Amino acid sequence: KITIGNEPGSFELSTNYPNPFNPSTTIKFSIPEKSFVTLKVYDLLGREVTEIVNEELEPGSIEKTFDASSLSSGVYIYRVTAMKDGKILFNESKQMLMIK
Repeated sequence: KITIGNEPGSFELSTNYPNPFNPSTTIKFSIPEKSFVTLKVYDLLGREVTEIVNEELEPGSIEKTFDASSLSSGVYIYRVTAMKDGKILFNESKQMLMIK
């Protein structure tokens, strides 16, 4: 789900909801300018679990659903990175807890 029109003034990564979750959660982030965005989930050992977003996005507020039904309970890290012309504009990570 992407909302365009009321463009955010800055990059932002929100806390996922619900947290803790089982088996899915919503991750929201905002980008104020057209950027190449990746949203990835990692386990606590730093191994990539999944890539939710890997594309150029228009400015706006974006919501993505993460389905962890195939994963075990535990803490996971989600990271949003926004780039433009090979430069990182924004990079932030947060933790989430999956409880089965």
